[in-house]
Amino acid sequence: MVAKIRIGKIIPLLKKEYPDAKCSLDYDSPFQLIVATILSAQCTDARVNMVTPVLFKKYSTPEKLARAPLKDIEEIIRSTGFYKNKAKSLSEMAKSLVEKHKGQVPKTMDELVHLRGVGRKTANVVLGNAFGINEGVVVDTHVGRLSRRMGFTKEHDPVKVEQDLMKLVPQKLWALFSHFLVFHGRKWCSARKPLCEGCPIAPYCPRIGV
Repeated sequence: MVAKIRIGKIIPLLKKEYPDAKCSLDYDSPFQLIVATILSAQCTDARVNMVTPVLFKKYSTPEKLARAPLKDIEEIIRSTGFYKNKAKSLSEMAKSLVEKHKGQVPKTMDELVHLRGVGRKTANVVLGNAFGINEGVVVDTHVGRLSRRMGFTKEHDPVKVEQDLMKLVPQKLWALFSHFLVFHGRKWCSARKPLCEGCPIAPYCPRIGV
């Protein structure tokens, strides 16, 4: 069965299995989401969600974060790993929002990826979840791994994986599809011991590498 047909069978099953699938990061605004997403690099969403309440309480706006001493930011986000680089990214990103975007998170891919610490993946997270704009597919480790296992791509480079998925998944579902795969990776399709028996999409999955 070709990938386009299989994915058409799989998406409804994922919708049924994960009706509440959404971004795992806690946020109340586009600014909070871009901060949380930068912090999530090589860190679990659960850990980020433990750190951001403290950060947002102290630095609730781009203006406040832009003026924050780097040492203060570093101390708050230390447990997320790579905290020095992340602190610099947050500081410079906030300064750019204030100086170039009137303190608002921009709504275009081009503007977002020019912010420090923001690549295509982070931009897709912000556009898809904060603004409902399906510019692309977020490809994290779960999405890449499951996409290869399900036979939707052979690529390992996230940008190439995204390009393959964008050809298969309807654009209106790009953001949601990423959440489906993240949820599915956590519940059924782990890296080492996927629970293929009982998996709701097993009839349409070639189980590549399993």
